[in-house]
Amino acid sequence: MECKVIKIGGALIEDGELLNRLCRKFASMSSPFVIVHGGGTFAGQLSERLGIPRKMIDGRRVTDRETLEVTVMVYSGWINKTLVARLQALGVNACGLSGCDLNLVQADRREGQSIDWGYVGDVRLVRMGTLELLLQARVVPVISPITHDGKGVLLNSNADGIAAAVAETLGMCYDVELIYCFDKKGVLTDEGSVIPCLTPSLYEKYKQSGMIHSGMIPKLDNAFKSVSNGVQAVRLIHPDDLDQPDAGTRIILEKQWMRVEQ
Repeated sequence: MECKVIKIGGALIEDGELLNRLCRKFASMSSPFVIVHGGGTFAGQLSERLGIPRKMIDGRRVTDRETLEVTVMVYSGWINKTLVARLQALGVNACGLSGCDLNLVQADRREGQSIDWGYVGDVRLVRMGTLELLLQARVVPVISPITHDGKGVLLNSNADGIAAAVAETLGMCYDVELIYCFDKKGVLTDEGSVIPCLTPSLYEKYKQSGMIHSGMIPKLDNAFKSVSNGVQAVRLIHPDDLDQPDAGTRIILEKQWMRVEQ
């Protein structure tokens, strides 16, 4: 059976009309799907209003105690429930979850020899049984990027990484397509055209040239990890193209690229 894991960024949720269009596309989908969302823009805005400084390293957020409190409120509160309410209004039986709900996603606090990441968590495991029960009941899980370490400590995890881990876990029972929805038509060249297929070697080339940088790097790192770990298809697309199977940038391995070329 086919299943989609769709990650959407916080910037998309801020655009009310775009979010409405995206939710209508969700409502028209027939195969099971899971939504994973971020919310960095919202969290940053609230942190600024509260006088809490933001610190980013290579597109990843450093999370001290105050920042953790903000991210929990924003990700698992306002954004998660706003998205669930929009889906329910369209007849989609959605259930908002964080990683600690139903013990869905456990993570390990990130260790760094030279960087103190604070309460940042790297995903350790995703509970397949929990997801399968929800999907079999025709419930759409809507997952925020708040995880836990199994010892009572909340952690802020990268939503792209959670989406990848969820896709890899579901891949044990489903034919999974992992889709990253964001505010571009795909991965773009310096001239603004969409790169239709991206291989590991092309990715390294574009990183070295500076064409791919900042927040796009962790997204693509997770995309390549997923396709290497057996996820059937990975694409980066604009939400308006969610129902277009050939839109956006497809992430493929070198051996797949050779077959395409032939």
